[in-house]
Amino acid sequence: MPKSHAGRATPRPRATLFSSLAVAAALCLLPLAAGAQARDREHGPWEPLLLRDQGSFFVGGETVSRGPGDDVTVGQMYVQYQVPVSLRRRLPVVMLHGCCLTGKTYEDTPDGRMGWAEYFVRRGHPVYVPDQVGRGRSGFDATVHEQVRAGQRPVSDLPRINQASHQRAWQIFRFGPEYGQQFPGQQFPEEAFDELFQQMVPDLIAWLPAPNPTWARLASLAERLEGAVLMGHSQSGFFPQRAALSAGATDDIRGLVSLEPGSCAAAALTPEEYVKLAAIPTIIMFGDFVEEDTSGIWANALRDCRQYADAINARGGDATVVFLPDIGLRGNTHMFMQDRNSDEVADVLLRWIRDHVERR
Repeated sequence: MPKSHAGRATPRPRATLFSSLAVAAALCLLPLAAGAQARDREHGPWEPLLLRDQGSFFVGGETVSRGPGDDVTVGQMYVQYQVPVSLRRRLPVVMLHGCCLTGKTYEDTPDGRMGWAEYFVRRGHPVYVPDQVGRGRSGFDATVHEQVRAGQRPVSDLPRINQASHQRAWQIFRFGPEYGQQFPGQQFPEEAFDELFQQMVPDLIAWLPAPNPTWARLASLAERLEGAVLMGHSQSGFFPQRAALSAGATDDIRGLVSLEPGSCAAAALTPEEYVKLAAIPTIIMFGDFVEEDTSGIWANALRDCRQYADAINARGGDATVVFLPDIGLRGNTHMFMQDRNSDEVADVLLRWIRDHVERR
């Protein structure tokens, strides 16, 4: 059966599927939704968003038996998607969130502006936003919790649950040198810190088996879409590369976007892994205040990723490291998809996808 971008059988026509230019033109006359109207008043006019399809689905998952007549599905990855009406053929972009967050990272900015998920759709790209396995709508395997509760395993078997505090997030996200103090010129909307903290959820990545099943799910999603650019951020910043190296990965991973990964594993990868990754165009992006960072993470991460990019390029690959201040974009925090200049940062990535991936 023919497949849609979601990898399902082509759906029957519905409200988001436009069969004529007349219908699309008529929709342009409809008033914008209240949220869009507010956004227009504050940040300039946008046309109504026209979609060919939208929805959600799950990728992967295994059935686990916890006893006779007690089976559960675990390890599945939830994916939400939008496909634009645009007749331009653009590669799908998969946007994966980082630690202690969900796909909400890309939906809207904390101060109510357009998020990258919509921005990329408006630029012609189908966009797929997963929740990592074990996070948000992907759920988690509670088997060990139930076994400990039933006395079948010791309490020491319970994995750690990471829930970032406001103070720790402030430091790691480089809003300022210490909680409540901001770096001069930082771009995160200061009136919306509380909204960002509302987006943060318990992180059960320690409950997952090794290797992390999210890696294989990303590879399966790219295959299901028959080609995609994979984007990861922070904790998941190197997940696109891990997906490309996972068992069964195909050549449907067309581009790798790493947004401030905590590490690029420059010294840990084998020569064979480098050769495989060198076949896929890669961009690695870092924001501002890296040298001023008090968490001790980001200066080392940037150096590691530059070494990784050098190793990729030495093998004939196409790896680009973008340090935003070097191209005139200053003040960006770790959350540059939510910073005030998020559209400008997105445009850098959109140009790179066009020039390094789609025009290959």
